[in-house]
Amino acid sequence: MKKLIFLCVFMLFNNEIVIVDFNKSIKVNDWYQTNDSVMGGISTSKMIINDNGFGVFKGSVSTENNGGFAMTRLPVNVDLNKSSKNIILRVKGDGKKYQFRIKSKKYQRYWYVKSFQTSNKIEDIVIPLNSFYASFRGYKLNIDNFSGNTIKEIAVLIGNKKNEDFKLTIEKISVK
Repeated sequence: MKKLIFLCVFMLFNNEIVIVDFNKSIKVNDWYQTNDSVMGGISTSKMIINDNGFGVFKGSVSTENNGGFAMTRLPVNVDLNKSSKNIILRVKGDGKKYQFRIKSKKYQRYWYVKSFQTSNKIEDIVIPLNSFYASFRGYKLNIDNFSGNTIKEIAVLIGNKKNEDFKLTIEKISVK
């Protein structure tokens, strides 16, 4: 009984909303890849589950044929709390820069985007929700930064304007 009370109090004060937790049965087939092949490029990517049960977004970015990006995305349905301030990515990177992207409406054509730098160790990357700017096909839009109360889709994109292999291990994505 004491453990249950502690857990309820922790959750009340924690205010964490889990978007993705690979330790809690996420299906890798729910993730979609959108690479520069949509415009003639030859970059490749995939999302797999590693031996530790974490998601791994990996592949190869090529700038040939005017390409240069790879993205994995996941439809979600997240209602934010009034206290929700940050996206928290629990990841192990490869020292490369990525973008985290969110959409606030299901059929929204543009993304809210924020770049983040990875290291070669597991870390929590904290990104303020109000720092996500609106972008469409790589161009910043004259729209206010994210201030929505829902998230309908998330994505991770790599596009550093160079040929490179990449590997980003994702343990958990949450809002707090």
